[in-house]
Amino acid sequence: MSTTGVQITWLGHSTFLLVSPGGKTILIDPWLTGNPKTPEKYKGGFDHLDYMLITHGHSDHFGDAIAVSLKNQPATVASYEIITYLQSKGLKNGIPVNKGGTVTLPGSETIKVTTVHADHSSSIQEDDNVLNGGEPVGFVIEFENGYTIYNTGDTSVFGDMKIISEIYHPDLVMLPIGDHFTMGPKEAAYAIKLTDASKVLPMHYGTFPLLTGTPDKLRAELVSRNTVVLSQDVGETITVVRTT
Repeated sequence: MSTTGVQITWLGHSTFLLVSPGGKTILIDPWLTGNPKTPEKYKGGFDHLDYMLITHGHSDHFGDAIAVSLKNQPATVASYEIITYLQSKGLKNGIPVNKGGTVTLPGSETIKVTTVHADHSSSIQEDDNVLNGGEPVGFVIEFENGYTIYNTGDTSVFGDMKIISEIYHPDLVMLPIGDHFTMGPKEAAYAIKLTDASKVLPMHYGTFPLLTGTPDKLRAELVSRNTVVLSQDVGETITVVRTT
């Protein structure tokens, strides 16, 4: 069992590239070419990608899903509706899921992904048509060494975040703070209280002027909590490890 950390590269907005302790690559919410924050070197995608996780169908989370599917054919975890759509476009390694289910990623034996609830909406834009994107979700990812990340997806705060935390005990919570379309800092702070998170990684902020939440505003809401808000620049890679 590996004891090294999980590497996380933020590609802007809610798009992340993760490298597991065993060297497996995982892309979460593939929005690259149209993402104004994605560094240029990632605009063309990746030479190799093992897995892709998609929380919902909006273009700012799904925009490059087809291109990545065709180029890399990663084993892809998403709702049944999203997988069915991507399979119609050429995806061969789809893993359709629904809330509450856990899958072990093929080829890893020990990386587990559990699909959990998110309060949001989901749709796929195809030309002038808006297609059903299934239910929006979050993911709990357990890596080879037991390190666990809860990516909430786009969501408002909801009470069952407490249940998710009590079941899976995440080491790190990735959650939106931008406001307007998701939680803002005030709501995110309450979500942190529900999850009892010791470390959080903000996402879905700073992409457009409409998204006004910032990590500093979140920290201001957490003055009475001993929670570490990780600071990460777009394109920067950080390594997270269990400290207790």
